Amino acid sequence: MKRYFITGLLIWVPLGITLWVLQLLIGTMDQTLLLLPESFRPKAIFGFNVPGFGVILTILIVFITGLLTTNIIGQRLLMFWEGLLSRIPVVKSIYYSVKQVSDTLFSSSGEAFRKALLVQYPRQGSWTVAFLTGQPGGDVANHLKGDYVSVYVPTTPNPTSGFFLMMPREDVIELDMSVDDALKYIISIGVVPPETKN
Repeated sequence: MKRYFITGLLIWVPLGITLWVLQLLIGTMDQTLLLLPESFRPKAIFGFNVPGFGVILTILIVFITGLLTTNIIGQRLLMFWEGLLSRIPVVKSIYYSVKQVSDTLFSSSGEAFRKALLVQYPRQGSWTVAFLTGQPGGDVANHLKGDYVSVYVPTTPNPTSGFFLMMPREDVIELDMSVDDALKYIISIGVVPPETKN
């Protein structure tokens, strides 16, 4: 009896959480419909709400924003907007912190989360999966003797929190594993190991 119940849970819990996260994301993105005049909203046109219509609008807004900011006029408008935000004390620190992280994560030229590593943490003899995020810079690099790398050690099962470490390059092992596989391994608390490559 207990075995059947646990088997049922193993099927329904991941499915339920997946549906809940999707509903949350779609519901959040559907809030962009509030930007449209009421007469242009799906409820006014079709007579009922269309779930997911806001997702299309969100993707369209993000795409058009990217398209507009790649030309000279868009760059100047962006500079004006950022200059405006830099004059507001609390907003400035939040905006530029988030911008720096997002620029690092989404930059195609950056090294952030491009490689999965094996590092000893929190002590010698204990190993964990980490991610290469670059190299130490600024005054920090002046105080480190030798070749160091910047490493992000995520916590399990929530990889959005973790520890930032600067370690000697010789102390990290580059894994022949994709970042996606490494994240799955971390989130599953080691239950779902990555497939071994032949």
